[in-house]
Amino acid sequence: MKKLIANREIDINEEGYLVDFKQWDREICECIAGECNVVMTEKHWEVVEYLQDKHHKEEPLSIRGIKKSGVINIKEFYNLFPGGPLKVSTKIAGIPKPKSCI
Repeated sequence: MKKLIANREIDINEEGYLVDFKQWDREICECIAGECNVVMTEKHWEVVEYLQDKHHKEEPLSIRGIKKSGVINIKEFYNLFPGGPLKVSTKIAGIPKPKSCI
C-alpha cells in the first residue's frame, strides 16, 4: 500500500508500518508521530535511535528489553508513547512491529 506522508508516497503495510526503512527520515518520523498524537522531544529521539539500532543489529525488541536498556524507564516509556508504547514507538521509528506485540 502507499500513503502520502510529508507530501511523499510512502510504502506501508496494512497496519501502517513502513515497508522500506530507506524511506524513513526525520520529516516522515514527525508526521507519523503526529498521527499517533506524539510530539517528538529529545527523549523520543533517543528512544527512536535506540530502537533503530536494535533493529539493525537484528536484536528482538520487547518491553522487558526496553526496561533493561538504560535508555528509558518503563513508566516514562508508557508516558512518551501512549496507546501501546512498543507498537507506537516502532511505527514512529520506521521499523517493523515487533513479534512480541499483538
